[in-house]
Amino acid sequence: MQVEVEHVTALRFDDGSPVRAASAVVAFGGGWLVAQDDATHAAWVRPDGVTPVRALPPVRGLDTFEEERGTKALKPDLEAAFVVPDDLLGDLPVDGPGGDGAVVLLGSGSSPARVRGCLLRPPGSADAEPLVADLAPLYAAVTRRLGVDADLLNLEGACVVGNVLRWFQRGLPDAGVPTASVDVDLRALLAALVGDARPADVPVTGARRYDLGDARGVGLAVTDAVLLPDGAVLVSAAAEDTPDPRDDGPVVGSVLAVLDGGVVRDRADLPHVHGAVAKVEGLGVVEHTGDGVRLLATVDADDPTEPSLAVGLRVRW
Repeated sequence: MQVEVEHVTALRFDDGSPVRAASAVVAFGGGWLVAQDDATHAAWVRPDGVTPVRALPPVRGLDTFEEERGTKALKPDLEAAFVVPDDLLGDLPVDGPGGDGAVVLLGSGSSPARVRGCLLRPPGSADAEPLVADLAPLYAAVTRRLGVDADLLNLEGACVVGNVLRWFQRGLPDAGVPTASVDVDLRALLAALVGDARPADVPVTGARRYDLGDARGVGLAVTDAVLLPDGAVLVSAAAEDTPDPRDDGPVVGSVLAVLDGGVVRDRADLPHVHGAVAKVEGLGVVEHTGDGVRLLATVDADDPTEPSLAVGLRVRW
């Protein structure tokens, strides 16, 4: 597998403010929706500009959260996203076609403040107000299925595989907590999001663990995932030197890897971006090519004053 950087764009809203802490990225309303893990609103990136889209209500009157202000513990930490499949839209109280019309964002679960999910439609849709649900019982079920302590849960990526959501636990490989995944029944998850089912009743199955190796002695752990045409899953992974799921640390390496079931089929280092290791936190498929795939990756600067980056990647097999 070969990876090259095709373009890099600094993400700023139309008012000049930076898109902060970019995590997940997903097709949305003719453009892309970029989740900010330290804010209650996402960024809608289109050719004619970047505008905010509310994902969650304010938390204690706040819409952004920073360690320097003592509010980091309140952040919703939206880290995973997926497009609602067309064949499931009829089950939901939303209007209009599928495709990139309805998306779901999910918190990481790394603290009690980070266990919510929301279903969004593009502004201007008949049902543009976000549907928000507390999914704490589902996160507890995921924790049990993974066999980890609740304070080590850190769900950072997801992709739809058939009728399940494959949800990835980043883990702390160097502390003996492997990067892993579970399969969540997609129809039941959507029903819980819109209030038609109890989050505790959503089936969670198929726990898998992955050994992605390391970079400069620090274990690599999954940060996001996309499905490939052959049914394999392409993931981004970062080697971040941190003692727990909540604190940032230096990222010493990052890779893309192809997972076939529980096996790592291929792996390639990600090129540096602007001379530094790229902490890729989100992946979206732009197009499948005859010899690979084009991706849009989001890179978190871990600095709320600096804009996150949108990076075009070309992957060839």
